[in-house]
Amino acid sequence: MCRNLNVKRFRNGDPIREARTAERWLSAARDRRPAWCFFDNFAQHGRIYGKLYNWYAIADPRGLAPEGWRVPDARDWDRLAESVGGTTQAGVKLKSSRGWDWDGHGTDESGFRALPGGCRRETGEFRGIEDDGLWWKDDGFWWTSTPFEGDSAWLRNLAGNSGAIYAYSFDKGSGLSVRCLRDRPDVSFPRDL
Repeated sequence: MCRNLNVKRFRNGDPIREARTAERWLSAARDRRPAWCFFDNFAQHGRIYGKLYNWYAIADPRGLAPEGWRVPDARDWDRLAESVGGTTQAGVKLKSSRGWDWDGHGTDESGFRALPGGCRRETGEFRGIEDDGLWWKDDGFWWTSTPFEGDSAWLRNLAGNSGAIYAYSFDKGSGLSVRCLRDRPDVSFPRDL
């Protein structure tokens, strides 16, 4: 997909709980329940960046991705990075040519159109779009479907101040963007995206 996921129902039609308040977000993380929100609980952000989902929404058997799609695992993200020149320069080719601060725009040669959608920590705090004095202003974070250890899972990160793509693990109760991949195992990433 060339946009972040923006659904509020699972594939089977069941609603995914919106957790607007920090208390509800923290409760969903603590109880390991699926949840979503808009960045800073502002619906206008959803039109630009999509929704932020906790990892429990991704792992739910009802299916977060639409029919015919799936949430990519860590290997899928690694293949994507390799197809656009490797991890040290993939960010430039994946990032949109507009929408990033710090002169961090990309070339969008891949058509991925990544934007800095920020994140919501498991505690309910939002980070990554507005300047909050922390290192992760102007960041985009995307879940993989790959768990890490305990209550964490792998993500991929693009930053406004870097041309690389980074792999980190975050608490599964955090809210990150989601991209989906066509669920066709016979199709691989072309080298000339």
